[in-house]
Amino acid sequence: MDNNDQGIFKLYESDLLRQSTGDTLRPGGFYLTDLGVKSCNFSPGARVLDVGCGSGATVDRLVSLYGLQALGLDPSALLLESGLKKNPSLNLIQGQGEDLPFPAQQMDGVFAECALSVMADLDQVLQEIFRVLKPGGWLVINDVYAKNPDGLTGLQALKLDSCIRRALPKEALVDKLLQQGFRLVNWMDHTNLLTQLTVNLIMTHGSMDNFWLKTSTCSCSNLDSGSESIDPILVRGALKQAKMGYFQLIAQKKATSVRKG
Repeated sequence: MDNNDQGIFKLYESDLLRQSTGDTLRPGGFYLTDLGVKSCNFSPGARVLDVGCGSGATVDRLVSLYGLQALGLDPSALLLESGLKKNPSLNLIQGQGEDLPFPAQQMDGVFAECALSVMADLDQVLQEIFRVLKPGGWLVINDVYAKNPDGLTGLQALKLDSCIRRALPKEALVDKLLQQGFRLVNWMDHTNLLTQLTVNLIMTHGSMDNFWLKTSTCSCSNLDSGSESIDPILVRGALKQAKMGYFQLIAQKKATSVRKG
């Protein structure tokens, strides 16, 4: 974890978001997961990695519904323990996206669902994903993005460890993928799913301001004593300026070329 992340509330480890999203902890639940599987047309038994798997909800679905040989990796011992309590048969590993503990060219596919935007070194994560994918392997990214690049500074200043804090503009993310050697197959905007999640959070907590205020008092937060609480006004302003969106991106590791550098 970045030293600048000390004392920052880990929204994904709390129950505040789960009350509206369930164990997927993201907009749209499994909708984009299923869309990604069908778009990539994985064969039964394909080896697929979920980077930033949380408690393993996607891994469970990939195995039980699609017959894939799926495994998940996440740095949070808390989330992994929660997932294994529900389903001890899941193949979940604790680790960092920047250092995937797998040999090169082993995976047929990699899923990253609201995961890349919480990782400190995105370039290193993409390099590792490229390394472990087989030639022709698929990368499915479901995540938030900033439609207004001028709003990035406000997002990054938030004392909140969630997907919104490191959101990138579409162009910046696509450029990083191309630099690593990926081929962009498809990009689809699904901001409607983010809008629906906002509605669900308001229905659960009364208002978005109430939701952000609860992150400062949540008993399951990892805030250090004396650290700053989260100001709903700052969060609201940062989100508005950045014009947050939600997307699915599908990329493929080129089968005949080698990444430069």
